[in-house]
Amino acid sequence: IAQAATIRQGYQTNIWGMPTYYLMKSGLLEKRGIKVEEFAVPSGNLTMQQMVARQVDLGTYAGPSFIIGHDKGDLVAIAVIEHVGRTAAVIARKDLGITKLEQLKGKKIANQTGSSIGNIFVDQVGPANGLKKGEYQEVRMDVNNMIAAMAAKTVDAMVNVEPYNAIAEAEGIGTILMNLSKYDKVPVFMAATPDFVQKNPDTLVAYLKAWLEVSRDFKDNPKKVHGVIHSFFTSKGYNMSLETFGKAMSTVDVDPGFPKDLGPYMSHHAEVLLKEKKISKIPDWKVALRTDFMEKAKAGSCGRLLTATLSS
Repeated sequence: IAQAATIRQGYQTNIWGMPTYYLMKSGLLEKRGIKVEEFAVPSGNLTMQQMVARQVDLGTYAGPSFIIGHDKGDLVAIAVIEHVGRTAAVIARKDLGITKLEQLKGKKIANQTGSSIGNIFVDQVGPANGLKKGEYQEVRMDVNNMIAAMAAKTVDAMVNVEPYNAIAEAEGIGTILMNLSKYDKVPVFMAATPDFVQKNPDTLVAYLKAWLEVSRDFKDNPKKVHGVIHSFFTSKGYNMSLETFGKAMSTVDVDPGFPKDLGPYMSHHAEVLLKEKKISKIPDWKVALRTDFMEKAKAGSCGRLLTATLSS
């Protein structure tokens, strides 16, 4: 193997970043001669800012953050790594006996205002389920403080992500009313800086081949995957059983590739960002979404698999 580059890999320490964390701990990159430096942050939009500043080469975040990163720093997407719509949900306090969203009228709902999930709830999920903006009291709060607020009964419900939802259920604090995947599957992109793409095209193909192997581990060996990631959270002081964690992790759909319906989805988000003056123009998707690296990675691994099958 030719000497591959060192990748400065950004990732978020919530559940969305955990497939990337697993990739770095799996040994699959080293096997391909790729070295990694880790850059951990609480949320993906911070990785995007680090990449615009050229402090990090690769990192993951949802569509809107990627569109802003492309506008501000010419970042390109080399794959959709996962869909995380099922990781986000609306949870009501269990003691209230609430089963439907419309029953939250007049109630206090904890929401991380301005986050992609927060916006999906306010703009789409609430109104579609009989709960318009202004019919409830929105309490601005970081996702990591919401369970404590529910337990203290200072809020009646929360819009939150895993693993907090599974913890709230396991501890008998909350009941999941619905997840957000029906309204937005929330594709998470692996993006790269244009400088890195230009200098290291072969490294990117090898990197994506490792991702294809990671997705097989998620499907065929979830216990191994959950064990590695669970130890990350316990090392940070989270106290949750492997079973609760496994439930949380199973809501992340890891399937590296480029979904066919991505164009309209991304155009919709770009139009919203343009109207809010967060970007200067709608991206040229042929420039922003580089599907060629994934095509090469898939062609390479399919060929290898076929040979292995024929020879066995």
